[in-house]
Amino acid sequence: MISEKMQEALNLQINEEFRSAFTYLALSAYFESEELRGCAIWMRVQYEEELMHGTKIYDYIHDRDGQVSLSMVAAPECEPRSPLAAFELALSGEQALTAKIYSLVDLCHEVRDHGTHTFLQWFVTEQVEEEDIIRDIVKDLKRIGDSNDGLFMLDRELKQRQPQSNAAMPE
Repeated sequence: MISEKMQEALNLQINEEFRSAFTYLALSAYFESEELRGCAIWMRVQYEEELMHGTKIYDYIHDRDGQVSLSMVAAPECEPRSPLAAFELALSGEQALTAKIYSLVDLCHEVRDHGTHTFLQWFVTEQVEEEDIIRDIVKDLKRIGDSNDGLFMLDRELKQRQPQSNAAMPE
C-alpha cells in the first residue's frame, strides 16, 4: 500500500507529465507550421514519451493499491519565435520535470517508501538523458545561427528519431 502523501505527489506528477506532453505537441504544431518536419517529428515522439511516462506512474499507483486522481491539464503556454526558442523551452520544461522527480525521490526517503524509490530510479536516469539530448540540440542550433543550410541538415537528422519502445519502460 502506498502512503497518502506519496500517492498525492505521484498523482501530481502524472499531471506534470501530461502537461509536458501537451507542450511537446504544441511545439510539434509550431514546427509543422514552419515546415520543419524533422523537428515536428522529434517533438511528436517526445509527446508520446511523456504520455507513456504519465501512464507508467498511473499504473504504478494502481499496482500499489492506490487511487489515481487526475485533474485538468492547462493549455500549453508556448509561442516560440524560432527553432532555438522552441528547443530552449523544451529544455527548461525537462529541467522542471527533473526537479519534480528529484522531489519525489526526496519524499521517498522521508516516508521510507523503498518500492517507489526503486520505481523512480528509471525516471531519474531518463531525465538526465533527456536533458542531455535537448541541451545538445540547443548547442547545435546556436552553432547553426541563421544558416538555413545548417537548419535543413539538423531537421533531416531529427527526422530519424523513432519512438521509444515500451520494453525500455520499467514494469
